[in-house]
Amino acid sequence: MFAALPNLKLLITSGLRNAAIDMEAAKDHQVVLCGTQWGRDPTAPLTMGLILELTRNIGRENARMHAGEPLQAHVGVEIEGRTLGVIGLGKLGTKVSKLAQAFGMNVIAWSQNLTAEKCKEVGVIYVSKEELFSTADIVTIHVVLSQRTRGLVGAADLARMKPTAYLVNTARGPIVDEGALLEALTQKKIAGAGVDVFSVEPLPVDHPFRKLDNMVLTPHLGYVTEDSFRNHYQQMVEGIDAWFRGEPKQRLA
Repeated sequence: MFAALPNLKLLITSGLRNAAIDMEAAKDHQVVLCGTQWGRDPTAPLTMGLILELTRNIGRENARMHAGEPLQAHVGVEIEGRTLGVIGLGKLGTKVSKLAQAFGMNVIAWSQNLTAEKCKEVGVIYVSKEELFSTADIVTIHVVLSQRTRGLVGAADLARMKPTAYLVNTARGPIVDEGALLEALTQKKIAGAGVDVFSVEPLPVDHPFRKLDNMVLTPHLGYVTEDSFRNHYQQMVEGIDAWFRGEPKQRLA
């Protein structure tokens, strides 16, 4: 695509990483690649929203009420006192942990580089990957997609989960083995999943995920807020202005 755009001089992406852009190709074609900073990351509240939908069926009951149904059809699960397993305790994982604690949840955490000392700073308990999947009532993923994390959550991990447990993924689709997740949900090996990200986006219309009643699906809403759009687009305009002045901002390549 860079080769097909010989007049392209500047490319600005929202955020400070974008796996869809070939950084080396940008350099080879002398295209300046810049990014934008996040003000606040709205993915953490969305994560809690998916947890609440999975456990309290708010959207499902809303749809029933609008359809004229008289009373509730779903029995909810209280999250207070339950255990949340957080995979990745960076900015986002830490934020989700604090929100979960405000709901009265117990929080445990694991990731490939996480330490007990870091967990202690955040006020959560460090556990092994195996213990996290076997003891958590809800597992939520907050690591960056890389070669190390691609397929990080596989069939063996899902098999360790309680049949009453839920999986939430607002990170990136390929971090979870989607085939293994589909099997776990189809065979009711876990109670359900809330997923905002997929290996192929938009999610194909005929994808089997769309047919599962124990799965809450959202179309990559993590960053989709009026506030974040305004923040990124304003920085993009500022970035264009800075490039014209010969001072590109937040340069990535």
